[in-house]
Amino acid sequence: MIHEDMADFAAALPPFGAIAGLDLGTKTIGVAVSDGMRQVGSPLTTIRRQKFTLDAEALLAIVKDRGLVGLVLGLPRNMDGSEGPRAQSTRAFARNLTRLTDLPVGYWDERLSTVAAERALLEADTSRKRRAEVIDHVAAGYILQGALDRLSYLTR
Repeated sequence: MIHEDMADFAAALPPFGAIAGLDLGTKTIGVAVSDGMRQVGSPLTTIRRQKFTLDAEALLAIVKDRGLVGLVLGLPRNMDGSEGPRAQSTRAFARNLTRLTDLPVGYWDERLSTVAAERALLEADTSRKRRAEVIDHVAAGYILQGALDRLSYLTR
């Protein structure tokens, strides 16, 4: 089930268990995962996009291998808060994914997550080639950590 509100998403989750954060791009899907206590989000991998069924298969393999209990998708809003074609694409991906899994799916406003990830990689003096390889799952880590911080606040 898809949850627009983070409080509803929190209510749908079991008390413990890792969740994943996803940064959906047109060519890749950045994946980050949390620990079971949902304190820390860590970048995991980048899935090269092909077609939905293959993308979902790769993602659900990670879900199964890691025993994940929920998914947070970065929702790319425009700076004025409106939603454009990329947000609509993310919503369509979420709808299609919920046909394949019963995991709760939540959205997290991902404005500037890629900018923050790029800045962090630049500060770490990461080479341009390496930045291109890891930017998507580092951005997913920023998305996931934001959602984890919010979930922590909601469950106090």
